[in-house]
Amino acid sequence: MKYKDPSLAIEQRVEDLLSRMTLEEKVAQLCGLMPMAFWGPQGVNQAKMQATLPHGIGQISGIGMMGGAQIRRTVEGLNQIQHYLVEQTRLGIPAIFHNEALNGLVAPQAINFPTAIGLSATWEPELVEQMADVIRRQMVAAGMRQALSPVMDVARDPRWGRVHETYGEDPYLCGAMSIAFVRGLQGRDWREGVIATGKHFLGYGLSEGGLNCAATHLGERELYECFARPFEAAIREAGLASIMNSYSEINGLPCVASKEVLTHLLRGKMGFEGFVVSDYFAVRRLLTQFHVAADLEEAAIQALEAGLDVELPNPEAYPKLVEAARAGRVDMALIDQAVRRTLTWKFRLGLFEQPYAQVDEVTTLFSDPEPRRLSRELAAKSLVLLKNDGLLPLRKDLKRVAVIGPHADSVRAFFGWYTFPPILELMREIMRNPETAAALGLPSDDVQHVQPNEAEAIREAIAEVLEAEDLETVIKAMYPAVSVREAIQQLLSPDVEVVYAQGCDLTDPATEGFAAAVEAVKDADVAIVVLGDRSSMLNGTTGEGKDRASLALPGVQQQLLEAVWATGTPTALVLINGRPPAVNWAAEHVSAILEAWYPGQEGGPAIVAALWGEINPGGKLPVTIPRSEGQIPIYHYHKMGSGYQRPEENTLSQYTDIPITPLYAFGHGLSYTRFEYGNLRIHPAQVDSRGQVEIACDVTNVGERAGDEVVQLYLRDRLARVTRPVQELVGFKRIGLAPGERCTVTFTVEMRQLGFYNHEMRFVVEPGYVDVMVGGGSDDIRLRGEFEITGEVVEVMGERAFTSRAQVERSVMEQARSG
Repeated sequence: MKYKDPSLAIEQRVEDLLSRMTLEEKVAQLCGLMPMAFWGPQGVNQAKMQATLPHGIGQISGIGMMGGAQIRRTVEGLNQIQHYLVEQTRLGIPAIFHNEALNGLVAPQAINFPTAIGLSATWEPELVEQMADVIRRQMVAAGMRQALSPVMDVARDPRWGRVHETYGEDPYLCGAMSIAFVRGLQGRDWREGVIATGKHFLGYGLSEGGLNCAATHLGERELYECFARPFEAAIREAGLASIMNSYSEINGLPCVASKEVLTHLLRGKMGFEGFVVSDYFAVRRLLTQFHVAADLEEAAIQALEAGLDVELPNPEAYPKLVEAARAGRVDMALIDQAVRRTLTWKFRLGLFEQPYAQVDEVTTLFSDPEPRRLSRELAAKSLVLLKNDGLLPLRKDLKRVAVIGPHADSVRAFFGWYTFPPILELMREIMRNPETAAALGLPSDDVQHVQPNEAEAIREAIAEVLEAEDLETVIKAMYPAVSVREAIQQLLSPDVEVVYAQGCDLTDPATEGFAAAVEAVKDADVAIVVLGDRSSMLNGTTGEGKDRASLALPGVQQQLLEAVWATGTPTALVLINGRPPAVNWAAEHVSAILEAWYPGQEGGPAIVAALWGEINPGGKLPVTIPRSEGQIPIYHYHKMGSGYQRPEENTLSQYTDIPITPLYAFGHGLSYTRFEYGNLRIHPAQVDSRGQVEIACDVTNVGERAGDEVVQLYLRDRLARVTRPVQELVGFKRIGLAPGERCTVTFTVEMRQLGFYNHEMRFVVEPGYVDVMVGGGSDDIRLRGEFEITGEVVEVMGERAFTSRAQVERSVMEQARSG
């Protein structure tokens, strides 16, 4: 059989295998399956598996999230399933085991990193690539060769519960982070790589009302220029191998069944050559939510014809393609095309030669301490100092420190959705109360493990979790995590009294705990109040399906903060959350605000190190923080003639009750030191439309502490035939400088990076003047200049550039200028 010969070209092997497959075997390759109906901690039920998978299967869905508390148990089960597929089905086609891995593999004992919005706040793609490489090595060892990550959505509406899964509001920053993640995860050799899945294609981050799965209202110009940009960046610069559809609809067509989106745009304009998988249960939604298909067969045909290759997580609609093909209701060539795509990647991954997990290596690899250091570094660099009137950094010789708030002594708070603790929490609740599944909208007829009579495997797998009353204890047993309170006690001398009061619950309206919190604060030297969100499908305030109409702190947390502040004790607010919060009162009253996002397992020590100056916060906002929900959408790159920048040009666009400006602008972030910018150089002053420009400046640390600065480069097309952004991020570089140290940062920007749809809907670079802005934030521009694009109008569709290059040269200032 030629397809088993690794010396042949992949194309030959695919065609040989395809020619041998029955129609049922082909369609099976276009389906995923959750394995809990036949697999559990005691192994595989062979009879059930054979009955369920007589023709094989394309993918096994989410096994890492269903295997209990031990990774070895999970991968042993994975190998049992794979062994059946390889050794006992007719053609021996291995499955791809996929899993979530947004900021760490979602599996027991796997390393956890800060949530994606926190990763973006580091403004350091190099570290994100290192993180993804760690995830790659763990996934390869565990036999999971496709990650349903990263989330490439441009998030413009902070009401949406999934903002924390994204890299923020800016298409350039999202693209840079997406490229880094994909490169690290997919690696340089597919035989040791993991398929990255860019999601959610397309426009998912600007849904109607900020509601998950709601319609998206975007024109062709903005859809491609902005929302498709991170996806195309990852496709063209990192070879992105897979795409997942969005739950939303665009221009009346659900994305899961839109040929315009999944074929004409994705493959035709953007050059995608991989395979497309459905978001979970998305094909079914053509019946149940969108009402554009009469039955599952029609839904399957619509999705396949649109360009959707694989249905996840279970074989619900796509098995109907067998009868549809036999009856001539679907073109057999479309089925072959989709099968050809998925088989190609199985051969590229080397699954026909090495289909199994590396069981003996998993325990050692998952206990390696080195990834913890990277997780700590990322958590530290993700912290954004929003405000500081001089309270921070704190002294270590304090007598009494009060730690207040629902997140002050919680490690569960550090974990965003699509990490293992909230998944385990959800599983525990479903096992305790099967009605929870229906309440959450999980389809019980498909998600087999939520049925009480089929749940014994998973019940046994998480027995220790079911029996535990305190999930915090379970999480601490899985991760070497400590809370903010515990980290403070570890850092400070035993002579320092650390008092704790929860004050209130995250969402409960009860205020009985306020009195104890106020009493704890009265005699303290400082009050550290730790508030924010909780990411969960159960009682969460962020996460999938957890959107909020208000950006205020949930529950009575705001009242607690005010009660603490009213004591007169200097107060620092720490935010652990997943969306930009409207903290107007805090910005006016408390002494310091530190944004920590969901920082992951190393969050406690990282936060405390920043509060006491062991590290210097250097993160910058990847989103705009509004003053009010009424400003949404508010983002820094709004069009000329609109938005909050350049108000002198549009005096008729003002609010009567609040300032038009945001509370904190995109790119904002303070430091314990100060940086000076100078000596802007732009060469050449006139740039051919096919050429490139170098923009350089000097940055000096003129403070007394070492610190990081993120140098941000913005451009503005001064005059064009269509309205252009008031500023457009085209480059950035995070630099670390010692006191008195100076460096030169040089950006190289290709003109094809500045393409846009003109008035004739041609994607072009136009001649004209371009304003240059360099600074430490979108509203903190320190240097300004200009250059001129010369030559002719150039079409750059298919040749678009997505990132600039940044180089750093260092020198030391004269001692007389330091400080």
